[in-house]
Order: sequence, then C-alpha cells, then structure tokens
Amino acid sequence: MGFRLATWNINSVRLRIGLVEKLLKEQQPDILCLQETKCPQGQFPSKSLHELGYRHIAEFGQKGYHGVAIVSRLPFVDQHSRDFCKKGDSRHISVRFEENVPFTLHNLYVPAGGDEPDPKINEKFAHKLSFLDEMAGWAKAHTAPQGGEAIIVGDLNVSPLENDVWNHKQLLKVVCHTPAETDRFAKIMKAGQWVDVMRTFVPPEEKLYTWWSYRSADWQAANKGRRLDHILATPGLAAQSKKMSVVKETRGWTQSSDHVPVIIDFA
Repeated sequence: MGFRLATWNINSVRLRIGLVEKLLKEQQPDILCLQETKCPQGQFPSKSLHELGYRHIAEFGQKGYHGVAIVSRLPFVDQHSRDFCKKGDSRHISVRFEENVPFTLHNLYVPAGGDEPDPKINEKFAHKLSFLDEMAGWAKAHTAPQGGEAIIVGDLNVSPLENDVWNHKQLLKVVCHTPAETDRFAKIMKAGQWVDVMRTFVPPEEKLYTWWSYRSADWQAANKGRRLDHILATPGLAAQSKKMSVVKETRGWTQSSDHVPVIIDFA
C-alpha cells in the first residue's frame, strides 16, 4: 500500500487552519508536514483535523516563532526532536512509520538567515550556516536506524540549483542561494546519499519554485520564485516515488502562505 506525503510552510497554523483543512480535503495526503507553525506547544488546533480523519499528530512548537508538526492518517511511533545548534527552538520533529516499508520521517525548518549573507556581521546567517553544518553529520549518522529508510522534508531555506531561483546570477549574493549555503546543502546530500525526489520529476534544467515573496504586488506575473521546500529520501524510498505536484494555486488563496505545498506519492 502506498502513501501520499505533503509538506507546507504554513506561516502560522492557527491563522491558516482553514487553509490546512482545505488542502487536506482537496488533496487527501496521508501525511502532512507543516513548518513555521508559530504555535505554543500544546495549543495546536487539532480538533478539526481529527474530524477529517487525521488522528495522529506530532507537534513541537513555541510562542510566535518557528514550530513544526506532522499530521497523519497513518499511525506512527517514536516521536523525537533534535535541538540543532543548542538554541532551544522548535525546528525539527521526527516519527517512525512501521507498516509496509518502515521508514523514519524528519520534518525540518532551517533558519532563514536574515538579509545579509555575511556571518561576521549577521548572527542569523551565522546560525544558518552552523545549522547546515550540523545537518551534514546528522544526515549521515542519525536519520535512520542501521540500514533503514528515511525521508527529510520541510522548508530547508536553501535553493541549491541554478533553476531553483528566478535568476541565478542575480541571487548568488542573496541569502538562500549563496555558494556558502548551496555548498553546504550539497555536503548534506552527499553525506546521507539523499535523493532530491522533486528533481527526479522535474529535471535540473527546468525552473521549479515553491515560494513567492509577499513583496511582489503581482507574484504570478512577476514569477520571481525560489525553491525553498524539499523532499529528500534514501535511495530505496526514492525509487518508490511515483508522482509529484507543487500545489501552486494555494499561493492565490485568501490569506495564503508565501510557500506552497509539495506532494509526492510513494508506492
């Protein structure tokens, strides 16, 4: 039996719980991973999700910032959170699914990094680089049991490829696409032998975006997008991916997030 997995930076789950419900009804994912929930631990709006059949919810939140959650119709075990960079913030949660092909699912919200891509003058960017450095070691040794399968999803806040941004040359000095970030992302991929599942459906030669800025008056006409949201899988699971969609229409919904959901079907 296969499953449908979705990931979405919701940018405040309590503000946009109606949009979460709409997505679940229209797209019917079995598992939805949310980032930037901005919801204190224990205050996640789960009632309506339970009514839609999503009885299994793992959440890790804090007031006003960050926050991650996994909403599932399928039962899971072994909920865990890692404190990257010892900051005490809510940026990672993982669970393990044990039916059919067992796998560990990690949901991450990597720091955005601020505006200035210089770690000497921008502590937020320094934090982001440290986070990515730590991810490389973690992605190799701690993401799955020995010989097991795993998936990493989330707003990783890096656009690693040239066609993950609207203009490669212009954005080389813009946070999310600088060589300091893309080089670290490549090390993460290599360390865990991860497969960029989205790019198995859309080749690197084609543009692929999951985020459009609120600053653009007409985001659709300008189309100055970036791919910040990712689904990475170990080779065994990646080989079972059958379909991928970027639900771009959600960017036009009322009070939308600036990110859009990514959905992948696994056989």
